[in-house]
Amino acid sequence: MAEDTVGASVQVDREVPGLIVKFGAYPLHHGGVGAIRSLGRLGVPMYAITEDPYTPAAASRYLRRAFVWPTTGAEDAGQLVEGLLRIGRRIGRPAVLIPTDEEAAVLIAEHRQELAGSFLSPSVDPGLPRRVASKQGLHELCEEHGHGLVSPAAAFPRSYEEVVAFADTASFPVVAKNREAFLRRSRPAVGGTTRIATRAGLLALARAWGPDPGVILQEYLPREQAEDWIVHACFDRDANPLALFTGVKVRSWPPHAGMTAHAYVVDNPELADLAARFVKRIGFSGVVDLDLRFDRRDGRYKLLDFNPRMGAQFRLFESAAGVDVVRALHLDLTGRPVPEGEQRAGRRYVVENIDLPALVAYRRGGYTTPHAPARSSGTELAWFAGDDPLPFLTMLARFVRPGARHLCQLWRERRRGTPK
Repeated sequence: MAEDTVGASVQVDREVPGLIVKFGAYPLHHGGVGAIRSLGRLGVPMYAITEDPYTPAAASRYLRRAFVWPTTGAEDAGQLVEGLLRIGRRIGRPAVLIPTDEEAAVLIAEHRQELAGSFLSPSVDPGLPRRVASKQGLHELCEEHGHGLVSPAAAFPRSYEEVVAFADTASFPVVAKNREAFLRRSRPAVGGTTRIATRAGLLALARAWGPDPGVILQEYLPREQAEDWIVHACFDRDANPLALFTGVKVRSWPPHAGMTAHAYVVDNPELADLAARFVKRIGFSGVVDLDLRFDRRDGRYKLLDFNPRMGAQFRLFESAAGVDVVRALHLDLTGRPVPEGEQRAGRRYVVENIDLPALVAYRRGGYTTPHAPARSSGTELAWFAGDDPLPFLTMLARFVRPGARHLCQLWRERRRGTPK
């Protein structure tokens, strides 16, 4: 993408910097690069926390400075807060915090008062980001406030015996996910969203989960009968949408359970209304990334994930006024109006390093996206940008060896029939 001409009309406060906040080791994160470019192109001074000086984010021409701070996400909260405050002192003026993972979003919300002198962040209920990031907490909120937006049937076992009891009556396959943010860093039960095909496979995994399994066991929604949708939005302090976008996920990596690799902006007023009303009822403020699956069997949207932060693919979505969710957040927190505008339907988003393997994996998967347009109105690449090429080159240099190793591992697991 060339210099941002659409967003040039967005009048941001260039005296207020932005800080990309991340905990844990995931250096190849295109969402952080996208946020740096999005605000940096408008003249906002951008800073970022990085694992080392050689990440793609650190290579961006729009980054004023990278603060190298390797973390795991399992550190003591006080240690993480103090680290943020040290960075705030180095920046020297209040900056808008832009978290890229659940742990960062939860920490910022729960310690907002301590961080307030150095940073700007949404005035959300301190306990709400942790609750929506929790698979169990989100399930309970859907039961209390869904009103049309539902959560897949789920169980939350607290012992091996409860896993056995679930397995005795469950219909397989089922899906296992880590239940809580932070614990997925320190004591992960599964590597990510894991499809388990049989009772024996579930019990084999459960033996390693310990006395209190930190998992949610969820009904499996057949990919042949489903379509994956995404909602990205930014809400003000009264939980009213400042910007709200809907789109269809065509491919993800790992297949059907991982990060978006290919998606389109698609107008869906019904889904937009469901999401806005749900967020209003729970009173959330700030940026959200929602993953939903439309179940053709009962015609309902089922909320799989409520991420209380920007999604890695947020740059898919932009309004005709040049607003994306990160720009909306910065405008709102600096007291500036967010220009209204319809989403730019038909836009396509491609993550170069994972879309090719995803394409191969999806060819025989039975998953279809009838709402995706036959032709895009424009393409946003996650990594390559003509005005900022170094993050793409850095990604390539860091991706080749671990990427090939990861693909080989997935291939071996499929050959062995390992439950996914």
